[in-house]
Amino acid sequence: MQPVCSGQKPPRTMPQITCQGTTVNDLQKLLDEINQNLSETEDRGRVADYIPELAKQDSRKFGMAIATVGGQTFATGDADEAFSIQSISKVFALTMALGRVGDALWKRVGREPSGTAFNSIVQLEYEKGIPRNPFINAGAIVTTDIVLAGHKPKETIGEMLRFVRSLADDDAIFIDEDVARSETETGFRNVALANYMRAFGNLRNPVDQVLGVYFHQCAIAMSCVDLARAGLFLANKGVNPLAGVRIVPLRRVRRINAIMMTCGHYDGSGEFAFSVGLPGKSGVGGGILAIVPDVASIAVWSPGLDENGNSKLGTVALEKLVTKMGWNVFGA
Repeated sequence: MQPVCSGQKPPRTMPQITCQGTTVNDLQKLLDEINQNLSETEDRGRVADYIPELAKQDSRKFGMAIATVGGQTFATGDADEAFSIQSISKVFALTMALGRVGDALWKRVGREPSGTAFNSIVQLEYEKGIPRNPFINAGAIVTTDIVLAGHKPKETIGEMLRFVRSLADDDAIFIDEDVARSETETGFRNVALANYMRAFGNLRNPVDQVLGVYFHQCAIAMSCVDLARAGLFLANKGVNPLAGVRIVPLRRVRRINAIMMTCGHYDGSGEFAFSVGLPGKSGVGGGILAIVPDVASIAVWSPGLDENGNSKLGTVALEKLVTKMGWNVFGA
């Protein structure tokens, strides 16, 4: 796959992307090499079969894209194929919720790693209905409740979709209704989490409305190219370089990236920080969004998951890329 360019000129203040003799012009070659090296891998993890529609995914699929803050996009494999981003949508919902209520959000959701499964109810009971962070399911349901406040569910779903479309500059991004229906029909644990928080007064809207928005939010379908572009504001100090528009203040970007680093991969967040060393958010659809501050946004998709529900091959691919480019935030 050839590089896809946005047609915009890099900002004059754009830092040159180089590391150990590797320049941005070598990124396409590197992506293709990673794709080729991983193509024959047999152990690709297991697709999320507890959601019937996701169980239909082809575990042989693999796509990866890099969008730089200078306006270039590089992609390989199935990077143009839309997939269900699932929990990666929680990054965008968190951004919207913070825009609604600011730091008041942290009175209802914590900022610490969970150390338990993403859909666990045990910790929620112990902490009296306050989810540990906004990326486990309970925390994401609260942020969705905040975004929904004062709006009808359909309006909120439409607003979320418009937000993601504007970030990626692609109106073709859609909600996969089959996936949303599949999640609605099998999301009993999420129903339990929502009702439990409602009992503690930490859910303000009707449970069925909140979950309706939440399931549709998770069913947003987009490609690696679109996802990488949508994450650019987190790499560019809160400004979407595709449109030159500030999305969030710099202080808020730092906080979102920090939570992605510590909580973005559930009980595998520590291992992801150890091996990849970037803020990242995974989804059980097999996608991962990773941020290289001041440099680029990366999206990778491989449906097979590891034991923590994170893309197995996607994590390996990111580690290879970051190692070669020296993009680990803790040092090359």
